[in-house]
Amino acid sequence: MKVLGIESSCDETAAAVVEDGRTIISNVIATQIPFHQIYSGVVPELASRKHAEWILPVVRNALDEAHLTLNDIDAIAATNRPGLMGSLLVGLTFGKTLAWTLNKPFIAVNHMLGHMYAAHLANDIEYPYLGLLVSGGHSIICRVNDFDDIEVLGTTIDDAAGEAFDKVAKFYNLGYPGGVIIDNLAKKGNPAAAHFPMPTLKGDDHRYDVSYSGLKTAVINQLDQFWNPDYEKTNENIAAAFQETAVRILLSRLFRAVEDTGLTTVVAGGGVAANSRLRSMLAEHSEIKCIFPPLKLCTDNGAMIAGVGYHYLKRGETSPITTTASARIPAFRRGLARKR
Repeated sequence: MKVLGIESSCDETAAAVVEDGRTIISNVIATQIPFHQIYSGVVPELASRKHAEWILPVVRNALDEAHLTLNDIDAIAATNRPGLMGSLLVGLTFGKTLAWTLNKPFIAVNHMLGHMYAAHLANDIEYPYLGLLVSGGHSIICRVNDFDDIEVLGTTIDDAAGEAFDKVAKFYNLGYPGGVIIDNLAKKGNPAAAHFPMPTLKGDDHRYDVSYSGLKTAVINQLDQFWNPDYEKTNENIAAAFQETAVRILLSRLFRAVEDTGLTTVVAGGGVAANSRLRSMLAEHSEIKCIFPPLKLCTDNGAMIAGVGYHYLKRGETSPITTTASARIPAFRRGLARKR
């Protein structure tokens, strides 16, 4: 079965054709980064306008790249949550209208399930495993029992990891997007240049939770307090010291979940999953099998949406044409089991 996947939850207009949930026939992504760089962040209204402008040519390009027509497509899947409301509505409305016009099945897909599934497009992965979802909007450690059955063990109590990267980069005028820029700068710096504090979250309810507001404050407002006088305060050293602590915060909770659950396979997803330091630090632990998506599938893409859509279709589940968008996922704090 060939599924056309459409993704427009933030600032990438994306469409892809995936066969049988695994084989990527085409994968087209139009990024809006140049339009948002001057603002050092995504401007919601600008993002939705660009989606409206680009959605048709992006879908056409995905079909052309696959050498297919709409008649060859078995179903259409589109992201309906979470994300920027205006952006979501563009892709969702386009996908629903296309499905209704062609009398094709339509499947609404949770964006986070898509990120969790991205690694499956390039790897054979058995359930259950521990999931690590890290992006500009989410930092989640979870137990994954099936493609749509996720138990959230821990998440951020304030800023997401990707959000912290962007805010630090914005403060020091490093550029946008902050995650990629800090990662590249950190390769030229020394992580020992500063010793930023690790958050202490007490209580069983926070056993796997992370916090980034304290680290962000330390890097932006209290740098002198934690700086090693043996190192020069260059952007490279600031980036390296910040990134080292940011990754260690995340992995300290992940390793705790590995120990508690006995699950030694970890699957990562989301934009921060492309971070080179995160990947190298996990690779140092031979007792853990860590699986990452290819770099091109860490960012928002239509292939991950089509992949999830295929599994719903295979199970005989489709979405009504009245399905609407939602900026958030209700009760996401401690569970995502079978929620689209």
